[in-house]
Amino acid sequence: MFVLLSVVWHCEYMPRLYPVTTLARSASVIEAATLHWKDYVMESTELGALMLWTCIWGTLTYSDESPLRSLGLSAVSNSTMMGTAVGVTTFIIIRSPLGRRSGAHMNPSVTLTFLWLGRIHRWDAAWYVTAQFIGAIAGVLAAREILGMQLSASSVQYLVTVPSKHGNVATFAGEFLLSGILMASILYSSNHRRLARFTPTLVAVLTILFFVLSPSRSGFSVNPARTVSSAVFAGTWQGVWIYFAAPCLGMLSAAAVYIKTVGLNRVYCAKVFHDTRSVCPFRCEFEHVYEET
Repeated sequence: MFVLLSVVWHCEYMPRLYPVTTLARSASVIEAATLHWKDYVMESTELGALMLWTCIWGTLTYSDESPLRSLGLSAVSNSTMMGTAVGVTTFIIIRSPLGRRSGAHMNPSVTLTFLWLGRIHRWDAAWYVTAQFIGAIAGVLAAREILGMQLSASSVQYLVTVPSKHGNVATFAGEFLLSGILMASILYSSNHRRLARFTPTLVAVLTILFFVLSPSRSGFSVNPARTVSSAVFAGTWQGVWIYFAAPCLGMLSAAAVYIKTVGLNRVYCAKVFHDTRSVCPFRCEFEHVYEET
């Protein structure tokens, strides 16, 4: 992991021309798939890898058979360890060649927010969301093949996300708030000339913080595809509507606040991290970031 981290970190953010392969507004669903199928495969692979790693670390952290259980760590310590593992993995994926190319949304709520902001074609958004659900399910399936019964044990249960003991309202509020903070952070940093290069780090730090704030096995979601991928195998759909509605509404609300305070013209691209050296499939105007004063 640390070798990969070193490699992606040294792929520096540099202002230079980049190729753009934007769909025409009138493009059909077939034309979108023909031109951007590689981006969809990358997006699916990224979330699949994230879910695989999440399941592996979740099993190491919470399984009764895990050697880490003998350490007697507190709930907060377990959540911090989980958050660090997932946060570092997220950072690596965002800065990887795949993440740089596809934009590393890895979340239907992120994709739908950029669709609402007008930075992604409707058919690209549809394919991205489809790819994210497929990738997430495939990642958990791969984890099950690797981990076997440990992943399905009651102490792990596929890392399924369910409402907290405080009820649906509190869970909805938490998901809404965390999703809004995440989207606001992405928008403010990725569209700022001096901060854009630090967006992957910011997302990773927020991931760790969110896990610490949710010191339980089910943790937090802020991602419909992440919730569904676990629920498919665990057979637990309790409060699943929360993990669709709250993240989408939270991120859209954050985007609305961003537009009101900064302006729609300051949303330059749908990529979480735009390194200006990778192919861009979106309605991209990232070159304008260098016009900032």
